[in-house]
Amino acid sequence: MTTATNLQTSQLLAWRNAVFLVFFSCGLALASYMSRVPHIRDVLGASTAQMGILAAAMAVGSIGGMLGSGNVMSKLGSKPTLRWSVTTLTAGVLVAGVGATFASYLVLFAGLTVFGIGMGLTDVAMNVSAAANEQRLHRNIMPLFHALFSVGAMAGAGLGALAELLDVPVLLHVGTLTVACLVGVLLTNKFVQTELEPARSGAEDNSSISRLVVWKQPVTWFIGLIILGMALAEGSANDWLALAMVDGHGQTNAQGAISLGIFLTAMTVGRVLGTRFLDRFGRVPVLQASAVLAAVGLAMVIFLTHPVFVTVGIVAWGLGSALGFPVGMSAAADDLRHAAARVSAVATIGYIAFLGGPPLIGFLGEQVGLLRALLVVLVFIAIAGLASPAARRRDTPVHADRRAG
Repeated sequence: MTTATNLQTSQLLAWRNAVFLVFFSCGLALASYMSRVPHIRDVLGASTAQMGILAAAMAVGSIGGMLGSGNVMSKLGSKPTLRWSVTTLTAGVLVAGVGATFASYLVLFAGLTVFGIGMGLTDVAMNVSAAANEQRLHRNIMPLFHALFSVGAMAGAGLGALAELLDVPVLLHVGTLTVACLVGVLLTNKFVQTELEPARSGAEDNSSISRLVVWKQPVTWFIGLIILGMALAEGSANDWLALAMVDGHGQTNAQGAISLGIFLTAMTVGRVLGTRFLDRFGRVPVLQASAVLAAVGLAMVIFLTHPVFVTVGIVAWGLGSALGFPVGMSAAADDLRHAAARVSAVATIGYIAFLGGPPLIGFLGEQVGLLRALLVVLVFIAIAGLASPAARRRDTPVHADRRAG
């Protein structure tokens, strides 16, 4: 069997493109749902706190999927894991669509939990596979994988705004898009390579004990803090930006979806251009600058009222949030022998932001309004900036950073 150590360039590119599609599909599925949150809130007649609980259901499912991802990947490998996880994700979206269409809070809650489980499993599997592909290609392309996630999310937000304007039922809207993506992922899954094959030569690397060792290493926790802060910067926009623009800045539901699309577009641009900055300056300076930019942009959205300045703030927030998550994932996967375990660990730490963030912001939003509630995100962005030295590249089996960074 051909392993990832002796692949031809054409095979590496086919592998890359297959994983590109997985990232795109996840972004499309997530933003398709998120863009309809104001509509779903209106259909359910739910409070801000109740919507926060729904967002937390997805986060709980995601953390559960991530915690189990190490065992699943060690037994199945990334190729089967991606097949089953994307299938689970799609099933969850369909159930959530049923709940939204028939105004059933419990069905929506169940669907979002399953959606989260699929997202958690997919998140780890696609990032490990992407990191392995990045190392085999000898290029800093991890932000490009996440850019495809952002492209998918941008497309999802745009289609969500269109679906809102045309009054398309949620189930028809999100179900059609997600099933189409599932078909594409299943058709291209054959190109995904078994990047963990070299690590399987030693049973110790695959043991449960070995997978737990990464939790005792300080670098895991510091990288986790980077992902925690920047995941909250990104996730708070995904969860609350559309609604915050409607309730805090008086926009319509369609305009709220467009604002989310502007944020996601800025993230996409940041991730595409970010590879050049990473090559030139290294991970640490780029992460520190990103934290400053995200904080300034978010502050503009919270405190300013003029539409132009608020839009500039959304753009800065999106650009600043672009690189934290992908660079953190790449840093966690520097050592492919323990990549699945460490990516799972740091992703779990990061997804605490998605677990605790939505209900916290929702609760605070009930008291002081959604815009002021987003102030808590600034604290975590600052923590991510302070923890950024942990992302300095360590030597890997195939390449080292051009700069110490």
